[in-house]
Amino acid sequence: NAMRLFKEIGIGEENLCEEMKSSRKLVYVDETRGHKFFLAKPSDVPTYVEYGAADIGVSGADTLLEERRALYEVADLGFGKCKIVAAGLPSARNKFERDNNLRVATKYPRIAADYFFGRRQTIEIIKLNGSVELGPIVGLSDIIVDIVETGSTIKENGLEVFSDICSVSARLVVNRVSMKMEHERISEIIDKAKRRLSAGGAV
Repeated sequence: NAMRLFKEIGIGEENLCEEMKSSRKLVYVDETRGHKFFLAKPSDVPTYVEYGAADIGVSGADTLLEERRALYEVADLGFGKCKIVAAGLPSARNKFERDNNLRVATKYPRIAADYFFGRRQTIEIIKLNGSVELGPIVGLSDIIVDIVETGSTIKENGLEVFSDICSVSARLVVNRVSMKMEHERISEIIDKAKRRLSAGGAV
C-alpha cells in the first residue's frame, strides 16, 4: 500500500514495486528521480527517520506510540487499521475492572503503562515478543495488552476484549531536520500524498 501510494504521487519507477516483491535487496534506487528506498523492520522505521537515515518513513501508529521518537507524524495513511486492546480470560473481567497489582503481558509496555496509569491502577508489566495471548492461558498474566485486527485470535484462545485502548493505522512520518532543511521538497511530497489520500488513492 505504501509503495502504491508513492507510485501514485510520482515517487518510484514503474517496476519498483515488482522489484521489491521479487528481490532480497534492502535498498532500491529510482535513478530517474533520485529517490532511494529501503526496507526496514516496522519497529525500526521511527529510529531510521529520527536519526536522519531516512527523510520520510511509513510506520504503524502503535510503533510510534510505543517508541516515542522525535519526529513529525504528518499523515494518517488509512491502511493497516487495527486496535490496541486490553483482554483476558472472562474470569478476569472483575479483576480488570477493580483490582490493583494486575500482571499485564504485552509487546507494548509504554502504551500499557500509560493506559493503566490513566485508570489509576497499579500493574506489573511482563514484556513479551510474541503469542501474548498465551499469558493468561498459562497463568503468566491476568491481562494482555495487544494489537488486534479482527479479534479472531483472541476469541479462538478463549479470551475476550475488556476495553479498546486506541485505534492505529499506518502513518507517514518525517525527520525533523529534513523538514526544516528541505522544507519545499518534503512539503511537496506530503501535500501530494494528502491530496491522493483525500481522493481515495492507495488505501
